[in-house]
Amino acid sequence: MTGRLTDRLTGRPELICPAGTPATLRAAVDAGADAVYCGFRNATNARNFAGLNFTPDEMRAAIAYAHAAGAKVLLALNTFPPAGQFELWKQAADIGTAIGIDAFIVADIGVAAYMAEQYPGSRLHLSVQAAASNPESIRYYCGEFGVRRVVLPRILTVPEIRRLKSEIPCEIETFVFGNHGLMVEGRCSLTNYAVGRSTNMDGACSPASEVHYQRGPDGSVTARLGCHVIDRFDRDEQAGYPTICKGRYVAPVRDEPYYAFEEPVSLNLMGMLPDLIGAGVDAFKIEGRQRSRAYVGAVVGAFRAAVDAAMAGRTPPAADLVALTEGQKQTRGAFATKKWR
Repeated sequence: MTGRLTDRLTGRPELICPAGTPATLRAAVDAGADAVYCGFRNATNARNFAGLNFTPDEMRAAIAYAHAAGAKVLLALNTFPPAGQFELWKQAADIGTAIGIDAFIVADIGVAAYMAEQYPGSRLHLSVQAAASNPESIRYYCGEFGVRRVVLPRILTVPEIRRLKSEIPCEIETFVFGNHGLMVEGRCSLTNYAVGRSTNMDGACSPASEVHYQRGPDGSVTARLGCHVIDRFDRDEQAGYPTICKGRYVAPVRDEPYYAFEEPVSLNLMGMLPDLIGAGVDAFKIEGRQRSRAYVGAVVGAFRAAVDAAMAGRTPPAADLVALTEGQKQTRGAFATKKWR
């Protein structure tokens, strides 16, 4: 930790937690979430997977449950409407406003403009999908649409976050745990290239209907997305979900197959919470709307204790979350080890 935390604190940071189902939302709230983010069952959010998300009635009940416990519900409207299909995003915004959503997480300029024009009193958060990481772009969203908070891409160091905070007129939210994927959030078209469905426009990265596993005579498992081989796993290896950016591929520059961009391990910044608070971060986000109720309950509970300890000036209690990380490995990512521009 740098400097005296208590000299820098401007308020208690919120713990923002994921929920892909009503049961998971209740688990997050019960474990101490200050706010839960979720989406409707359609392409308006970046986790449009079968079996996930909320109907309007389920969302209304979830809001009542969260509010009764003093927690907020944030609605993800963070995909990019294709031409001629904007009505679906308008309907989601209208429904969310009518049932009492506390804040809307937006990425598309048109969606942000619709919210600002139709519901000027609503609270807007700029999604990580917008990939805004410099003061000029963030100030634009704040000035034009009244954005109150920006969710930063996972590409900045703590000193860079501190400097950014001094140059923008809104709150900052950073991810602290979970999958951290590619470093070009909001701009990935890999799934669209492979199977014709886009994370950013259809809300589905590696849609399950296109996922296929095939076991070979030697016991190995080949994972495909559409017709594309994404990875092969030895008989004793645990086969992962075939996401293109996390597949292993053969290339002339390596002797063995390796990941296209980086090894798929999970972000875990629990030990850096005091530094992030000192840098002016207003909210900590846990990734994982596709995760189970047990996963969400365990991770939220651990981070609830850690944030409270940091705010009290104590060292966050040790919590072994490695078993819940991707590939049983964890990293502090660019926040602590950035070596590239």
